[in-house]
Amino acid sequence: MKKLLLNGTIVNEGRSYIGSIAIEGDTISAVLEGKLSVEVAYRRFEGYEITDCTGLLLLPGLIDDQVHFRTPGLTHKGDIASESRAAVAGGVTSYMDMPNTKPPTIDYEALMAKRDYAAEHSYGNYGFFFGGTNTNCQEALKIDTRLIPGLKLFLGSSTGNMLVDDERALDCFFSEFPLPIAIHSESETIIRQNKARAIEQWGEDPPIEYHPLIRSEEACYRCTAEALERATKYGTNLHVLHLSTAKETALFDAADPMEIRRITAEVCIHHLWFNDGDYAEKGTLIKWNPAIKTESDREALLEGVRTGRISVIATDHAPHLLSEKQGGALKAASGGPLAQFGLLVLLELVGRGELPLELIPTKTAHYPALRFAVQKRGFLRPGYYADIVVVNPECPTAVTKDVILSKCGWSPFEGTTFKHSVEATYVNGTCVYKRGELLDVPSPAMAPVSYTHLTLPTTPYV
Repeated sequence: MKKLLLNGTIVNEGRSYIGSIAIEGDTISAVLEGKLSVEVAYRRFEGYEITDCTGLLLLPGLIDDQVHFRTPGLTHKGDIASESRAAVAGGVTSYMDMPNTKPPTIDYEALMAKRDYAAEHSYGNYGFFFGGTNTNCQEALKIDTRLIPGLKLFLGSSTGNMLVDDERALDCFFSEFPLPIAIHSESETIIRQNKARAIEQWGEDPPIEYHPLIRSEEACYRCTAEALERATKYGTNLHVLHLSTAKETALFDAADPMEIRRITAEVCIHHLWFNDGDYAEKGTLIKWNPAIKTESDREALLEGVRTGRISVIATDHAPHLLSEKQGGALKAASGGPLAQFGLLVLLELVGRGELPLELIPTKTAHYPALRFAVQKRGFLRPGYYADIVVVNPECPTAVTKDVILSKCGWSPFEGTTFKHSVEATYVNGTCVYKRGELLDVPSPAMAPVSYTHLTLPTTPYV
């Protein structure tokens, strides 16, 4: 089926302009700048399914480099099918799933089992990080690099006992692994010390407001600084996930072009939206690791996005049941569902004047594609896969339980009304979501692979 998205506002590669996107099969065949009359469009694009996108935004589909879709072993919270549906409803067309499942993705068999399952159940393009442990460096080095975006290391406590704290293992990974090493960076030593003091003062489950003091600024900073020192020593391809502090952000440099950076940072939606004053209302619904911290930290993270110190924006989508979110700073589970409303959060920040519109595709699509050598995705270009999100800036989205698609059935944004809505999402040229409805997709799912580690795009984004 040939399609034409007519006369939308294309937001792509640092520009916004009126234009049209032609799709043939699973790829973009043309990106046209300037307004086309309906008559010219029907004459020039005879046989195309033409959708009038006047007044709508056309953006490259988001590439979310950090999600936890819970398959296998934790599927009571969510699974690849349910969470990828929530993701495409939020404009996420490709995702990279983390390895802390049951069993964890720490060997070839577990990796291939995930890929095979996603081939039958995913609504979006998929990829899976390989997980590092204290004992599996040599196995990680044997993995076909075309199968994974990179390696995930937990340098703080982790679900599935995946904490990597052995110096020999760290040296092995940092010196020899060729692809990006994505790290969860919190000092377990500092966290344990802070936890002991909190328990002494508040008992076995301190109030949620104590969470950012247990998983503190210093715990984040110390671990990130040490990781950057080790990466500099070995020339490691390092990607630091979910920055949460101003102090960490200052460690990163924006001088080098994205295409050649060896050390990069990511920030997540919740750290750009919430601050520690929100614990009073939201409680454990906004408990994440790393913790949400101060308004000054939030503002510094936004500044890091604007200046280029922070390269990527992701969601860290990690559903838990509401029953698992009960308790305080220690007993309540950390994490929450974010993929469905992440783009709307960013557009709200644009409306507030905190981010420029043109930066949203850069940080959510262009740079993730460049960072992980994603082939033919992340940009609206002829010859690239037609992964496109259509946004209506005049149709508000009220977040209520009946619109939530994540299996866990709740959202930290419940009660919020965003000014925008996702009108439609195209994955590989197929419309999978339109005006609040998920559409039928081919079986097996239409996106068996999300990327390969071969080469960067031939014309990198500047």
